[in-house]
Amino acid sequence: MNPSEEMRDRVRVEFQLEQDDGWPPVASERLWAVSVDTDLVRIDNVPWFVSDLALNDLVETRTDSRGQLVSTGKISWSGNCTVRIIPYVADEFPGGTQGIIGRFTALGVQAEGNEQFGLIALNVPPSANISGVKRLLARGFEADWWDYEESCVGGAWENM
Repeated sequence: MNPSEEMRDRVRVEFQLEQDDGWPPVASERLWAVSVDTDLVRIDNVPWFVSDLALNDLVETRTDSRGQLVSTGKISWSGNCTVRIIPYVADEFPGGTQGIIGRFTALGVQAEGNEQFGLIALNVPPSANISGVKRLLARGFEADWWDYEESCVGGAWENM
């Protein structure tokens, strides 16, 4: 599939979220996905709030009464891991949020910051330096730079 065909097949899929004491700060999240088959999509961005979901996972969908695609469940895991970082004071970290992102991208991770919610979402593919990522996460936590959540991990991540 060439890039223009893939862009044409991109859709938004809504995921309902369970909130606990106001977290996450939204009731649902809409993610980009690529249509694979009828009622089947491949997730095309790193989730900010959806748990147990990663880039390139396959998800079953249905169209709701508003005409929106909604998730009915994950069909298969891509092998990518999703980790979220909440910097305590990103401005105090050398280079701020971009400095944090740069440390992780150097380890083969895709990272994106969300200023509205003060988060950094990491996509950790199996080809990344997973042991380095885990060491950096632990170092930042111990240094009070950030807290983090292992939202969707398995395989190589758990074996490091």
